[in-house]
Amino acid sequence: MNLSVYSETAPLREVLLHRPGAELEQLTPSHLGRMLFDDIPFLSGAQKEHDAFADTLRRQGVKVRYLLDLAAETLQQSDDLRLCFIEDFITAAGPAASYYAQPIRELLGSMRDCRRLVEHTMRGITDRDLDISHRRPLVQAIIGNEPSFITDPVPNLYFSRDPFSVVGHGVVLSRMHAPARQRETLYGRYILQHHPDYAGAVPLYYDPSLPFSIEGGDLLTLSPRLLCVGLSQRTTPEAVELLADRLFQDERCGIREVLAISIPNIRAYMHLDTVFTQVDKAVFTVHPGILNVVKIWLLRPGVGSRLHVKELEGDLADILAQVMGLDQVTLIKGGGSDSIAAQREQWNDGSNTLCVAPGKVIVYNRNTVTNAILQEHGIQTIEVPGSELGRGRGGPRCMSMPLIRDNAQPD
Repeated sequence: MNLSVYSETAPLREVLLHRPGAELEQLTPSHLGRMLFDDIPFLSGAQKEHDAFADTLRRQGVKVRYLLDLAAETLQQSDDLRLCFIEDFITAAGPAASYYAQPIRELLGSMRDCRRLVEHTMRGITDRDLDISHRRPLVQAIIGNEPSFITDPVPNLYFSRDPFSVVGHGVVLSRMHAPARQRETLYGRYILQHHPDYAGAVPLYYDPSLPFSIEGGDLLTLSPRLLCVGLSQRTTPEAVELLADRLFQDERCGIREVLAISIPNIRAYMHLDTVFTQVDKAVFTVHPGILNVVKIWLLRPGVGSRLHVKELEGDLADILAQVMGLDQVTLIKGGGSDSIAAQREQWNDGSNTLCVAPGKVIVYNRNTVTNAILQEHGIQTIEVPGSELGRGRGGPRCMSMPLIRDNAQPD
């Protein structure tokens, strides 16, 4: 079994994480907005919190794999693969990287340690690294001794949910919405195509060559037959159409219905899982601010190559019960009836839970109101610190990409 995820709540057995690294220390106040951060995390604190998160997963019987390890293991198989990665990195890093391609090749090509090589591509490359400052006298006159990035860092990498998502035995390799994150999929692509654990064994249901953005935070696998996709700030209806068509064409994947849920296109609700996650078979946590504004469509295979699309009317809970074949569904409102707590704790990822087993979720300890309400509904909460990690606007689900869950075979 290489990859297998047919549920949001079945016991989690293997997960992919990325431990925050030097890329976080490249953030400066002037670059925060472009890098999708609202504040600068303290790296040591973020690493301690992330290590606590990983240790919590291990105590729950989950095997933790790291993106950096898998990428390094992939490239160390051959010099040809390592050099090919460098070329693809230069292409993906944008026009400045292409212009300075030769000094970048020389810098990265000299790194025989593939772990060091991958780390350097993650933290970004400056003109100092390339020793080209003397070729840029006007730039130096304006910015002085401050280094200038030729390739940007990728500080959002620790939100490993977004660049690729496991659906069934295959993968949705994302086309990221923001330029700051588009290079993140390069690591997943190399791992999936070349790492000995995955090469040749993983179908791709989407890839970044397609023109429409889709990100993993908008994908929830609700059953072996049903995939839920958020229409959000970062996932477009066109992408959902393409994904649904590709899933339906591959009967082996098991997905026969796609539930598309439209949420407001704002940064606070950047992905569906920032306002809505499953915590038990028939229980979800939801930010109450979306309940009166969501629109929902059900996509099924149509006649020939066409999709059949139907808008569903009614309450979110009733619709979920209907499409999931359940008697009823319970929606636990983040923050409860306190509108101020609801807004605060949604901003702090109170609804972004990671289910490690039915009725058992990992949550940030700072969301005290929502966590207490979950417990009142019989949900076991495992609390982890997130004061530094949360500065990047993501919670436990955002930081984890399940690779294998139990009970994962389709009907």
